[in-house]
Amino acid sequence: MSALLAQTRAEVYMTLRRGETLLLTVGIPVVFLIFFSRVHVVSTPHEKSVDFFVPGILALAVMSTAMVSLGIATGFERGYGVLKRLGATPLGRPRLLGAKIATVIVVEVVQAAVLVAVGFALGWNPGGHGAGVGAGDAVAAVLLATVAFGGIGLFMAGVLKAEVNLAAANGLYLVLLLLGGMIVPLSKLPSGVADVAKLLPADALAASLHAALGAGTAVPTLSWVVLAVWAVAAPVAAALTFRWE
Repeated sequence: MSALLAQTRAEVYMTLRRGETLLLTVGIPVVFLIFFSRVHVVSTPHEKSVDFFVPGILALAVMSTAMVSLGIATGFERGYGVLKRLGATPLGRPRLLGAKIATVIVVEVVQAAVLVAVGFALGWNPGGHGAGVGAGDAVAAVLLATVAFGGIGLFMAGVLKAEVNLAAANGLYLVLLLLGGMIVPLSKLPSGVADVAKLLPADALAASLHAALGAGTAVPTLSWVVLAVWAVAAPVAAALTFRWE
């Protein structure tokens, strides 16, 4: 346990000291939240745009941390031989992966604290259009999405060269950002594209958070199913294909 805690502290420290990581995981989501809540370039289904964008940007933050940040960092560690060396130490591979998972959760907690605070400052009213705040549903959806996005990130990190993985992770991030209902409501997309987007983990998470934290309604069943399927399929694919060197 001491080795796991020590590695977790090291992972958290290295993650939070990287400027590009802070920009991706905190800076960009905060800027997006402020900009889109104040500049009405996207019409939303809510009276106050901030009520739409807080859940959407929270979903974006989870994706950026669990998929992009984890995937890119792991890809370069594999390319530099760091994973191979750490896996051969008394730390072992299981605790190394456990430390990375714990680090993702710590960063997501920081992101949520910052974004929720900024959201309240902008006038966010969670569940203001429904029966209340579905905090439990929101947490469950985030946990499933974290597993799903983490699996996707590790899958790419384990099969692609570091530089290719960097480009692929960022490219996928942009695609899911546009198709995930995080900033652009799914109703604005062509019907065929929207139908495909509903099967992606990005939209499933965004729809879950929009329901639980925006409208104050039950999370759609389809969102739970999609998140659950991706939370199983992506880690399994990563486990079957991951190369440590």
